[in-house]
Amino acid sequence: MTKFGPDKRPYIVAEMSGNHNGSLDRALSLVDVAAEAGADAIKIQTYTAETMTVDVKHPRFQISEGHELWGGEYLYQLYERAHTPWEWHQPIFERARERGIEAFSSPFDRTAVDLLEKLDAPMYKIASSEITDLPLIRLCASTGKPVIISTGMASVREIAAAVEAAQGAGATDVTVLSCTASYPAPPEETNLRRIPVLAQMLEVPIGLSDHTMGIGVPVASVAFGACLIEKHLTLDRADGGVDSAFSLNPEELRLLRVESERAWQALGTTHIGPTEHEKEGLRFRRSLYVVTDVKAGDKVTPENVRSIRPTGGLEPDSIGLALGRTFTSDAAKGTPLTWDLI
Repeated sequence: MTKFGPDKRPYIVAEMSGNHNGSLDRALSLVDVAAEAGADAIKIQTYTAETMTVDVKHPRFQISEGHELWGGEYLYQLYERAHTPWEWHQPIFERARERGIEAFSSPFDRTAVDLLEKLDAPMYKIASSEITDLPLIRLCASTGKPVIISTGMASVREIAAAVEAAQGAGATDVTVLSCTASYPAPPEETNLRRIPVLAQMLEVPIGLSDHTMGIGVPVASVAFGACLIEKHLTLDRADGGVDSAFSLNPEELRLLRVESERAWQALGTTHIGPTEHEKEGLRFRRSLYVVTDVKAGDKVTPENVRSIRPTGGLEPDSIGLALGRTFTSDAAKGTPLTWDLI
């Protein structure tokens, strides 16, 4: 049985990333606000600058100058600033359990998986840039835990290969996240219409890892079948932080939780016709009524018969057949017009 799916409300993941700003207290506060906002999980990233890259100041290791958030930074220095120290993992996981939400992580190498296994991480997330690291995917899958694979930048072939690697290593619970790996991501490049395409192609649950501003895009994704929504979280965008510019604040996360569930509830079924809660409204459709007192022998005219609310009389379209006929008996104002009355 999969952890996420169309029969369950969207699972909300608050991504901490580097928004702890180098403070364990802030990291724990992010766990608290995620829980208070109704998130199902807090996610971190498990790496060090050394496990991600090497300290070389060469253009190959430098982010392009035009990048909106990290232009000109070298990878090693960025990862030094953004990483979550490994000694923080246990208190973060413990705080999450205390607050009744799950804590898990994106590992980036074998040593990260080893650490997370010691902490009994409930699942693993493969970051978009690691989707081609099939040995890492197989390692995570071999733990028997659910595997979530983000697909930013990936081709159909790469996505299929990643899912095949996970399932081939024994994963029975794989979820794929549609993702646009730009920070922030333009809404017009989010391509939510690919969600049902991925679902049909891969036959696994599909979610959304979203880096757009606000909650409009992730709420809309629910209509396309997204069963998991991941958004970055900050205590306050004004405080800065590597990802704060495109992260949700606590109130926005709360709204995401509420509105994504409302969107999921609204999907309903393919039934066309009155619902249970519409039945009262059916009584107040229009029908033909006598609107002034009439006597037997009077002619039916627009002045004494009109289409009004409620139901009970002839359908409004019968007015053409009724006009000019003769009343067969007296009728008081407010009497439904029926064929036996004329």
